[in-house]
Amino acid sequence: MDDSKAVRSEIEALADILDEKGLTEIECERAGLRIRVRRAAGTEAVPPTLTPPARAQHSETAPSLPAGEADAGSQVREILSPMVGTYYEAPSPESEPYVRVGDRVGRGQVVCIIEAMKLMNEIESEFEGEVLECPVSNSEPVEYGQPLLRLAVD
Repeated sequence: MDDSKAVRSEIEALADILDEKGLTEIECERAGLRIRVRRAAGTEAVPPTLTPPARAQHSETAPSLPAGEADAGSQVREILSPMVGTYYEAPSPESEPYVRVGDRVGRGQVVCIIEAMKLMNEIESEFEGEVLECPVSNSEPVEYGQPLLRLAVD
């Protein structure tokens, strides 16, 4: 069974469960694919939405910064946007940014928020390092795969 048939089968199974149990919404995540089926206020079901999990992607790059900004034994890694949305450096306009250039970042530490479809998605780092650059400005739109932060990783 190809992927599109498997997804369709999964959606149909979720819709059947929705009807059988009298639910208004059901969501399933499997193998990195999230499927949500929701019934509108009336009796018609709302088309399902497919959403990839909000995990930051990372890339290893050659340093694009002036020489000497990263330690000689460090690698420069980028935290990439896992989705299209709006970048926020802090949880609210009055709050301090999650990270600034020069800060140390730990694994699992929230480094920013990407707002997509009115949902605030916290983006976490998967490694430890020092923030070298924040190429995105607060409240700026970002694309899938766009660098959000550059870190020097030991």
